[in-house]
Amino acid sequence: MSLSATLPLPDTAPARKKRRRTAGTRGPWTYTVAGIAILAVLLFPLYWMLNVSLQPAGSAASTSWFPFALSFDGYSTAIADQGGNLMTSLLVSLGSVVLSLLIAAPAAYALAHFKVRGAGIVLFGILISQMIPGIVVANALYSAYNDLGLLNSIPGLILADSSAGIPFGILIMRSFMGSIPPSLTEAARMDGAGPIRAFFFIILPISRNALITAGMFTFLFTWGDFLFALTLTTNAEVRPITLGLYQYIGTYVSDWSTVMATAVLSSLPAVVLLVLAQRYIAAGVTGGAVK
Repeated sequence: MSLSATLPLPDTAPARKKRRRTAGTRGPWTYTVAGIAILAVLLFPLYWMLNVSLQPAGSAASTSWFPFALSFDGYSTAIADQGGNLMTSLLVSLGSVVLSLLIAAPAAYALAHFKVRGAGIVLFGILISQMIPGIVVANALYSAYNDLGLLNSIPGLILADSSAGIPFGILIMRSFMGSIPPSLTEAARMDGAGPIRAFFFIILPISRNALITAGMFTFLFTWGDFLFALTLTTNAEVRPITLGLYQYIGTYVSDWSTVMATAVLSSLPAVVLLVLAQRYIAAGVTGGAVK
């Protein structure tokens, strides 16, 4: 009889459990460190923009890694030179949001709750409009605006930017409104409310998340628009901040503190609105996914 047959084998279960615990505790830390590293790489351009904006005037290549000597001269110059452009972008963005929602919300309600003949063709046309290159639309609008006298005007920029916000708003809100039970509108009609009253007092309050989502995306597109601003404005009277920043770089190429300060100021409205409306956007995008 061999010795291995007579002696009991050691129990390896505690060792296996210990290895599992070690691997389980090591895994989350590895993912956390990797996530922090990726986030640091993604946020580094934003940090560098803020860092350079708080430095004294000079070249960005010679800027220190930390703003030890804080200077707000770049912000004072940026506000003095670009304050009007910021207000122009704000007016155009808010006007585009209002116009897009005024048109997209009733259209989405009609496509979602009424038997509209040719609704599929309408939706197909909306999708096709999203695929047209912006430069094609801008060139066509320039010719029309030149005849109508809408060049270098805030209403003209609002109309141009709404051409992208309206189709997107219809697609988002139609998906959301289609998930609303028809029994709600039927109950309102039994109580004497017509389709218009049911839309304003029942559909719109329920569709708050979708409205905020469509409005936010329209605002972000309009705020960051460069193509329409470059094509439909030919002087400095009406100039959005994107075009102002583009032309600012050529003027202050040796003073990157002012340029970065302008970039920080132009980023603040979008960042603040995204932080405030984050939970509404997440609910509005996924609201119509499941009925």
